[in-house]
Amino acid sequence: MLAVLGVVLLLSSGLWLRFGVSIVIGLMLWELARLTAWRHPEFHSPRHPVLIGVLAGLVMLTILALPGDWPFLLALVPVVAGWRGTHSHERLAFVLFTLAIIAAGYALVVIREVMGLPTLLWIVLTVVLSDVLGYFVGRKMGGPRFWPAISPKKTWSGTIAGWVGAFALALGLAVSGQAGWAVLIVGPLIALSGQFGDIAESWLKRRVGVKDSSDLIPGHGGAMDRFDAMSGALLLALALLIVNLLPSVGG
Repeated sequence: MLAVLGVVLLLSSGLWLRFGVSIVIGLMLWELARLTAWRHPEFHSPRHPVLIGVLAGLVMLTILALPGDWPFLLALVPVVAGWRGTHSHERLAFVLFTLAIIAAGYALVVIREVMGLPTLLWIVLTVVLSDVLGYFVGRKMGGPRFWPAISPKKTWSGTIAGWVGAFALALGLAVSGQAGWAVLIVGPLIALSGQFGDIAESWLKRRVGVKDSSDLIPGHGGAMDRFDAMSGALLLALALLIVNLLPSVGG
């Protein structure tokens, strides 16, 4: 069901895409607000994370609805609103993750509408392939841990398998004429960025002492758990798009 909803979101466009992305971003910010203050309820009311999530969703929708790039400055609104409700030890993490999450949502819509669906699907498939190969190859081969202090389950074998999978996908696109040869470089970098998105969330969860960002999705954790790697990949893709270095796929 989760995969079906993700596919529907990717295939949508216009107002439906904006609404869907805004809901996901709102849920992720609700989780972030809980993670960065849940150990110290005296710093916020029980409604604080809900209010931050709703505000972030509305801000995301506004950013995506208004023309130009200047509305992204509105991302500072949930930062300011959530500052006092976040424990002082977690405020920097709250600010950085808030801006990164909103930027990732912005990137998804911009890439979908500027570069087209095939390019967005390539980014998504790169992340999924890297994640699947990293999990199964890592479990099968084991070996040295990639970053044991933060993500003890990730191995070098699984990490490299993710890069190889991203390269193989990019090679197939280049050979078939669906993309330029630049995808051979950008593909593994997208996979690496996704892996670091996963590691960044693992760092935050270890810092606050939780296993999952929430129990929003039974058996799968929370929204941040599902979209951490995708957020990292989208942030790099947005940066490459800004400097006109993001390869176009399928056209």
